[in-house]
Amino acid sequence: MADHQEVSVTLPSTPVSVSTARAYVTGLLTDWGLPPGADIRDSVRLIVSELATNAVQHTFGQSPTFTVQVQLDRDEQLRVGITDSHPRWPQRLPAAVQQDNGRGMVIIRWLAAEAGGRMSVTPTEEGGKTVWITLPWPSATPLQGER
Repeated sequence: MADHQEVSVTLPSTPVSVSTARAYVTGLLTDWGLPPGADIRDSVRLIVSELATNAVQHTFGQSPTFTVQVQLDRDEQLRVGITDSHPRWPQRLPAAVQQDNGRGMVIIRWLAAEAGGRMSVTPTEEGGKTVWITLPWPSATPLQGER
């Protein structure tokens, strides 16, 4: 596998794009050799769902598209970013007992930390932002008989 792989896709900011983003990233993980039972697979799927949902719901029509970026560096680190053009950065909201939403960023941070990674936010030149998750890529398991 190459030392560095990077791909992206831009999708319309519509609810159907959330499942498209999730399927896109899941397919890449498989193509790049992540075993089906790898612990981070489900975490990445949920993180992408949450980030894409935020890009659709919380940009208030100011970001007609969002971009999913996926990078794999030297089989060591996976980075997934969701970029939108809305200038407001994600905020942690206090979790009220009756509140139905607002917990996505807490979930994303927790899932990233649980997998040994982190979440960060960077500004774009156009005034938007990219929310990144960075996770360790599982090292290859040696085949039986190899040492």
